Amino acid sequence: MPSRIFLSLGSNQGNRENFLRQALAALTEFCQITAVSRVYETDPVDYEVQPRFLNLVLSAETKLLPEALLVAVKGIEGRLGRAPSVRFGPRPIDIDILLYDKLVLETKVLTIPHPRLFERAFVLVPLGEIAPDAVHPVLQRPIGELLQEVAGKAGVRVWVGQLKMKLDKLHF
Repeated sequence: MPSRIFLSLGSNQGNRENFLRQALAALTEFCQITAVSRVYETDPVDYEVQPRFLNLVLSAETKLLPEALLVAVKGIEGRLGRAPSVRFGPRPIDIDILLYDKLVLETKVLTIPHPRLFERAFVLVPLGEIAPDAVHPVLQRPIGELLQEVAGKAGVRVWVGQLKMKLDKLHF
C-alpha cells in the first residue's frame, strides 16, 4: 500500500523555474503526485547572502520506504547539478522530505518529520495551502495552526512566473 508523503522543492540558482519543472518530472518515476502548491518566491534563511528561492510543496503517494525515498530524491538533486557546498547555501534544486504518513523517524541520515518544518514559513505557507489539516506527528498540531505562528516572519510571496502544472500528465 502506498504511503502519503509531502516534499518541499526549492531552487535559487540558474533557471529556477526549469529546475522545479525537471524535479517534478523526475519525481513521477517513483511517486504519484496528488497535489502541488503554488510557487512562492522566498527570502533565503540561515545563509542570507544569496538569491531568493522559488519554493513549492507537493503531496504524493509512493511505495518507497523512507530511506529509499531519501536516496531517490538525493539522486534527482545530483542529476540536476546539486553539488556539496556551503550549508544552506545556493543550490539549483533542494528536495526535502517533510512528512511520510504519520511516521516519526530519526536516523543518522534522515529525520521525519523534517526537523525545522514547524518554524519555516517558506515550507509552511505552501504546505498549508495544500494540506492545512495534516497533523505534525510530533507536535500533534495541524499544519494550518503551525502556519499561523510563522505568518509574516519571512518574506514569502506568491510567484507570478510561468510555471503551470497539470497533475494528470504533469505537463508544464
